[in-house]
Amino acid sequence: MASKVIHGSKKKHVSHVKTDYAYHHTKSAAHHHTERKSSSKESHVHAHATEAMAEPAYTIPAFRQRSADETEEYQRVTTHVAKGLAVIQEELHRMRISTKAQVESLAIQREVQEMMTKKVDLYDEVHKMPDFLVALRPHTVWEKTPVKLFCTVEGKPRPVVKWYKGGVPVDPLSAPGKYKIESKYGVHSLIISRCVVSDTAEYSAVATNPHGTATSKAKVIVKRPAGAGESCHLGLVPHLTEIHPSKLEVTLLDRFSVSFGVEGSSISLACTMVVVPDLPNVPPHAQWYRDDKLLKPGKHAEMSVGGGLARLKLPHLAKDDEGLYTLRIFTKDGTAEHSAYLFVSDAAPSAAGAPGAPMSVKAYDINSDYVLVAWKPPNTVNEAAITGYFVDRCEAGSDHWVQCNDAPVKVCKYPVHGLSVGHSYHFRVRAVNSAGISRPSRKSDKVTALDAAEHERLQGTDEGVPSAPGQVIATRNTKSSVFVQWDPPKHLKHLVGYYIDGRAVGSKEWFPCNNKPFKHTRFVVHGLTPGETYVFRVQAVNVYGLSDESQESSPIAAEPALATPSAPFGITMLSCDGSSMTIAWKSPKHCGGSKVTAYYVSERNADSSHWKEVNLTAIKERVCTVEHLTEGTFYEFKVQAANLAGVGLPSTPSTPMKCEAWTMQEPGPPYDLSFSEVRSHSLVLLWKAPVYTGASAVTGYLVEMAKKGSSEFVALNHDAVNHRYLQVSGLEEGESYVFKVCAVNGSGHGKHSQLSEPVCAKALPGTKEIVAGVDEETGDIFLSLEACEICETSKFVWSKNYKPIGDCPRVAVTTEGRTSRMTFTNPDKDDLGRYSVVVTDTDGVSASHTLAEDALNTMLELSHAIRHPIIPLKHGLNYEILEKGHVRFWLQAYKLSPDVSYRFIVNDKEVTSGEGHKISHDVSTGIIEMTVDLFTRANEGTYTVQIHDGKAKAQTSLVLVGDVFKAALKEAEFQRKEHIRKQGPHFSKYLYFTVTEDCTVMLECKVANVKKETSFHWYKEDEELVPETPPNVMSGACAIPIPLFSRKDHGIYKAVLNDDRGKDTSVLDISGQVFDDIINAIAHIAGASASELVLQCTPEGIRLQCYMNYYTEEMKTVWKHKESKIASSEKMRIGGTTEMAWMQICDPSDKEKGHYTIEISDGEQTYTRTFDLSGQAYTDAYEEYLRLKAAAFAEKNRGRVVGGLPDVVTIMEEKSLSLTCTVWGEPTPEVIWFKNEQEVASSEHTKITFDGGKFASLVINKVTPDDSGKYSINVRNKYGGEFVEITVSVYKHGEQIPEPKLGHHAKPATPVATPVPPKSPAPHSKTPTPTPKAHTPALSMKSPTPASTPVPKSPTPTPKSHTPTPKSPTPTPKSHTPTPKSPTPTRSVKSPTPPRFMKSPTPPRK
Repeated sequence: MASKVIHGSKKKHVSHVKTDYAYHHTKSAAHHHTERKSSSKESHVHAHATEAMAEPAYTIPAFRQRSADETEEYQRVTTHVAKGLAVIQEELHRMRISTKAQVESLAIQREVQEMMTKKVDLYDEVHKMPDFLVALRPHTVWEKTPVKLFCTVEGKPRPVVKWYKGGVPVDPLSAPGKYKIESKYGVHSLIISRCVVSDTAEYSAVATNPHGTATSKAKVIVKRPAGAGESCHLGLVPHLTEIHPSKLEVTLLDRFSVSFGVEGSSISLACTMVVVPDLPNVPPHAQWYRDDKLLKPGKHAEMSVGGGLARLKLPHLAKDDEGLYTLRIFTKDGTAEHSAYLFVSDAAPSAAGAPGAPMSVKAYDINSDYVLVAWKPPNTVNEAAITGYFVDRCEAGSDHWVQCNDAPVKVCKYPVHGLSVGHSYHFRVRAVNSAGISRPSRKSDKVTALDAAEHERLQGTDEGVPSAPGQVIATRNTKSSVFVQWDPPKHLKHLVGYYIDGRAVGSKEWFPCNNKPFKHTRFVVHGLTPGETYVFRVQAVNVYGLSDESQESSPIAAEPALATPSAPFGITMLSCDGSSMTIAWKSPKHCGGSKVTAYYVSERNADSSHWKEVNLTAIKERVCTVEHLTEGTFYEFKVQAANLAGVGLPSTPSTPMKCEAWTMQEPGPPYDLSFSEVRSHSLVLLWKAPVYTGASAVTGYLVEMAKKGSSEFVALNHDAVNHRYLQVSGLEEGESYVFKVCAVNGSGHGKHSQLSEPVCAKALPGTKEIVAGVDEETGDIFLSLEACEICETSKFVWSKNYKPIGDCPRVAVTTEGRTSRMTFTNPDKDDLGRYSVVVTDTDGVSASHTLAEDALNTMLELSHAIRHPIIPLKHGLNYEILEKGHVRFWLQAYKLSPDVSYRFIVNDKEVTSGEGHKISHDVSTGIIEMTVDLFTRANEGTYTVQIHDGKAKAQTSLVLVGDVFKAALKEAEFQRKEHIRKQGPHFSKYLYFTVTEDCTVMLECKVANVKKETSFHWYKEDEELVPETPPNVMSGACAIPIPLFSRKDHGIYKAVLNDDRGKDTSVLDISGQVFDDIINAIAHIAGASASELVLQCTPEGIRLQCYMNYYTEEMKTVWKHKESKIASSEKMRIGGTTEMAWMQICDPSDKEKGHYTIEISDGEQTYTRTFDLSGQAYTDAYEEYLRLKAAAFAEKNRGRVVGGLPDVVTIMEEKSLSLTCTVWGEPTPEVIWFKNEQEVASSEHTKITFDGGKFASLVINKVTPDDSGKYSINVRNKYGGEFVEITVSVYKHGEQIPEPKLGHHAKPATPVATPVPPKSPAPHSKTPTPTPKAHTPALSMKSPTPASTPVPKSPTPTPKSHTPTPKSPTPTPKSHTPTPKSPTPTRSVKSPTPPRFMKSPTPPRK
């Protein structure tokens, strides 16, 4: 609320007039306002006006005569009145004179304007040739300095000016940057930058217009400094006044602050400045100092100045670089200086706990063969004490360092011997402690070993470290620094400096405040955490080391020293009604270490210099309404802030503000723009509502933003917001922005606010956000913020939706140290919203948090759990079956205390630990358990555990009834039996199967607790299996193979262990899924071993074969033709053997051309083999198929003996012999009988018959010994035939029947060549047909089927033996045809036929 103050002039009118009168004379005497000075003419007018205003003498009437007393009183009153009238008259006179002067001034201005208009018109009418009003002047300048030639030309029309050098036109493009030609307001100039001797010449400016030409010439002489070369111009040269850098005016702007660096890194210190005049070739003279010692440019210090910037870069920091840096710039009035401290901390040690590097290594007492090297010790705070130092040297120009001392030296100096005369050296030092060796120091300056009488000597003969410094006193300095001072030690002993250490109160860790010994007894410790409390201690340093620590200082908080606040600023008018004005201002930038408690406002008439206090009592807000003002008058205001230290400086007077009533319909400006929650990419802008609302209420606000220094504002919200804050996002980190706000009502947009102060989008170091949580002890829901910065006067101001909460019964705010907590007393949905907190008297410490409904519900649940504690269980009551059939009931809590108590209740009865039950718990794991030794049907029911742990409780139950209980009981009984089983020989792993690489299925098992006497037996379907290798139970494993596994191996397999301790059985049912798993395992191996598809032709068609380790029809094998699955049919036959799978195309045609694929699946993976039966491959295969088909047809229809003839016939003479057989052939074959390879003709003795084309017989009546011999029958037709031989033996009556002798059997004769063979015998393919692993058995002789590949030798049979060997001499009674003793296969020889197989072009399987 604005403060209303009555204007002081209304209270003391007389003094007001007197004061103004006195001010008038002072002002006139001092000539503060030149516009109020009057000329001599005005003084003359003033005198005449005074005479004209004088009144005539006045005669006192008689009745007015007074007594002496009355006359005295009258005179006294008259005197006072006369004085007052004189003052009034003087004031009126002053006002008249002022008014007259203003009127005359206005009249003169009008007259001048009229005359100028007439003059311009006159000039417009008169044409004029060019004329130089200001001609060129000659110049003599130094080399490398600029020169500017300029002239002023008039003419009508405006002339054009061209520049010449020695009569040659000057072309700026011929030498870019050399010449610059300008023309502004009739002034023409030629600028020559960085003149050289060759620029000496006569320059001319030629002005031309249509009425003529004018020329101005001047000579420029460029002079070279003495010693730089010969003079460019002979003769006398006028002396040139040099512009020295010290004659420049320099003002420092942005200055480097206290800086912090680390060894090995780089850092730059820079100051920006304004230089007048700013000459590119004459930069100001700048010097840099460290600890009052002048620095010189080098590899450790790079310096630059120019372009409005002075910079010092330290590219390789070392602790030697720590110190107070001063920039000193020489100016016209003396010097401009700025100083700030640079702290350099130790780099990461080479080993944990190793000391920091020594510093300030320097050589003293330099001689021809040795030098004395000294250095300063590092500060050790938390590291182990230094036990010594190593000194290293290297020759200049080399990087090879040599250690000079074998054992560490304990003092900070060491004589280095063994130097070579005339050689230059560098030295460095390393510190040693119990943890390791430090990093090396910066190397010393170069030292040359020479005899010298005058070299710096190291002073000091006193041995030992100095005594401890005296009392340490710390005082406030700034919010992040503390001023520390101390008494020097009593015994200095050639002190080289001090080390200052600090420690936060409450911490045990000390930290170094400086890393290079400081020489003075006062030091400013920087880089402290604002608001934190510290104590300090000091150690003295000399070459022998560090002294004892001083006593600690008193604790002190890092806060600014108490001072008066700086001046407020930004005074603006918020409203005016014609008699009063409401103003506002911004708070001071520096509060002076204490909260601003009051503001005092002063005002004055804009035409007056006398300030009047507006308020006698303090104003706490930054808004004030000044009343009793004069409408139409301009007023100025200034404001002062006050704190505990007093009243600060007044602000700069505001701009004059006219007291004029605001009647606009739109609202006035918002004010007091401030920022909260400034982060790298966002911030919250807040403002206050306008005091003047206009014709209607404010409905919203519009916000605009621009970058600092830019006039291009961007609207942040196109729709007005109805609250007085705005979250701004999308900012660029490190960029500065300004904002302005305008209010909106029904009439439109109001005035914009004052521009906000620039704000940089960068979070404060250590900024933290609001944390929402639940107190673990009380269950209270809270929001908490830990401030990164605080001071004694800081307060935490909490807001909801950016409206201060204040004393609200719904929340309670507590603050402890840096942390403020806002606790909700009874949280519900009304507490939802955005909460923010601002820490006052800081650099903007603030944060916000949006409390959403989901988060609140979660915290409410947790709060309820804390206030009504329940022991959280990781696992509820559960059970598990143990060995021996024991049942364990258990639960697990997240945490249990040693004082926990619990009860097990079974079927509403408490169970205690005792016989049959064992109850225990483990606090470390949170497990509570009960073990039941014998689990029976009586244990069915409900199990409950009740737990008490302090205030917390928990209960969990388990219902163990019905099927659940039966399953548990079954498992318990099983485990009990298992325990008993394992007391004797038993299977540690029951029967399982594996498949070997040759696809043999192995049934395996593992046994345990066996002995030599333990027997082992295999069974299938209760029939014992006896493996070739007896099982060895002592090996711990037994196995039996099942080769060539197929569906025949279905069944139940059993393994039995037995000895005197017991018996155990393992059963594996190979059926269903188990059988499928075995087949898949076989398919996995077989599929991986499958060969490529091989083509094989047969008389029936074309066959594709795939060889593999093992094949059985139970494998999941699919044949495909052109991606279509092939089903087995008459056309496409699918089959296989144990070694291959095949697919035959019967009677192939062109439809069967294409890609063929076999897929072998093992349930997870599919193995694919393909063959392309098309093109030449198909043509060759088809031709071979036709040939084999024709050969097979011939073989089928050739002549042959079907049966009936014996091999050997033994007969007694005089008996009749009948050789009869059945023959077949299509067409009907021809039959010829032979005896001893001679054709037999039919006769009385030998009768040959062939009945019905089927039955052929040879009958010999009354055989004689001459009839003995080798008989044969030749059956043939056009497709071929065959020979069948019979050995006939005739013996005499009474003789012993002869036995047939081995080897006497005649070989079958070569068949007679077929008269019409379909094709001559084809040779075998050169590439052999792939051969399966097992050889095909030899052709059987039990069948009359001829051999597959006979080779005819002669068309006439040639028997090899003439001796018949009859097996049975006894003829059958019913027939004279003898019967062999045992049936033997008929001997037959097949006619020549072509080979049956043809190799496909596919490569053979390896």
